[in-house]
Amino acid sequence: QVQLVESGGGLVQAGGSLRLSCAASGRTFSRYFMGWFRQAPGKERVFVAASSWSDGSTYYADSVKGRFTISRDNAKNTVYLQMNSLKPEDTAVYYCAAANRLYYSAYVGSYNYWGQGTQVTVSS
Repeated sequence: QVQLVESGGGLVQAGGSLRLSCAASGRTFSRYFMGWFRQAPGKERVFVAASSWSDGSTYYADSVKGRFTISRDNAKNTVYLQMNSLKPEDTAVYYCAAANRLYYSAYVGSYNYWGQGTQVTVSS
């Protein structure tokens, strides 16, 4: 079992930055594929970014590539999402997720554990 707790959301103006954190507890965090997803009102939950535990590879949705950076600190059992140049369309609830898998997936169903979510609101 893995427990995930997100923090760092808030209200920011367009062009601003936020850093989300996801603290994990439970099983060996370092061997989980970690991802960030987001869900805007009335829309499906979609992939944002992911980090591989095996080789450190990172993956991004096209909509955030070049603006967002995922990183992880296995010693602190924490994964981060640095979000720069935020746009109003980035407004959503952001979820941290963990997958007990070796290979990359952007599919919601591939992730075994989820946090409760943190709200990010970007004003224009």
